Amino acid sequence: MTTEVRLNDVTIQGTDFHHETVTDYTTNKSLHKVHFSFKVKSGEEYHDITTLLYKQNFDVEVPKESLQFKGTITNYSTSVTNLYEANNVGDFYVELTERT
Repeated sequence: MTTEVRLNDVTIQGTDFHHETVTDYTTNKSLHKVHFSFKVKSGEEYHDITTLLYKQNFDVEVPKESLQFKGTITNYSTSVTNLYEANNVGDFYVELTERT
C-alpha cells in the first residue's frame, strides 16, 4: 500500500509510511515526524529526486493523513549511489521532522 507524500509540491508514492509525534526537549514542543520508503528509477527521475532532496527543507503534505508541516530531513538513505546507469532502480528512505 502506498501513501502520497508531497514535498514542495512534488508527489512521491511512499511505502511503509509512518507518522509519529516527538518532543523537542529544548522547547518542550510536540513535533510531527514522518518516514517512508520509495523507489527511484535511473535517469531523469533520479536526477529530479536527488536535486529535490538536496534542498533538505520542505513543505510536507500527506493528504490522506490531513497532515501539513514545514520539515527537515533528519535521516536519509539509498540502496544505490549512482542511478545514472540505465534500467536501475534504487530504494530510498527519508525521515522528515517538523522544524521548530
